[in-house]
Amino acid sequence: MTAHNAAPAFATIMLLTGIGIPILAALNSGLGARLGSPMAACVILFGIALLIAFAGALVTGTLGHVKPSSDIPFHFYFGALFMAFYVIAVTFIAPRFGVGNAIFFVLVGQLISAAAIDHFGLFGAVQFPIDTKRIAGIALMVAGVYLARRTG
Repeated sequence: MTAHNAAPAFATIMLLTGIGIPILAALNSGLGARLGSPMAACVILFGIALLIAFAGALVTGTLGHVKPSSDIPFHFYFGALFMAFYVIAVTFIAPRFGVGNAIFFVLVGQLISAAAIDHFGLFGAVQFPIDTKRIAGIALMVAGVYLARRTG
């Protein structure tokens, strides 16, 4: 199956992933509030996520392929840093700022970052230069997210 043929499936999975991000924010911030410790909620979340990832690796038989290598640039491991930062930040901030407001700024940040990564082909990503159509599309997406979050 080529990436083009898989596009509808990929889009559906990513849509579901996007739906899950605010749910994660609401659930983990609620857990942190009930535990009286946002950091404890993050530890629980990452512990369960580790178990799920470990089970997935066992089921797919890919765990044996994990080995540190000097062939892998160090910066590729920073993904964990960004994931931890996101979960900790949203767990602390969402109960105080609102899940919708927190996710609004996450989405705007994602649009900016994704456009830069695509434009420069950073981290081995496929390069898609930014042109006026992409800038207009991103601006419309930001405006749409802003209008969806506006109250009053």
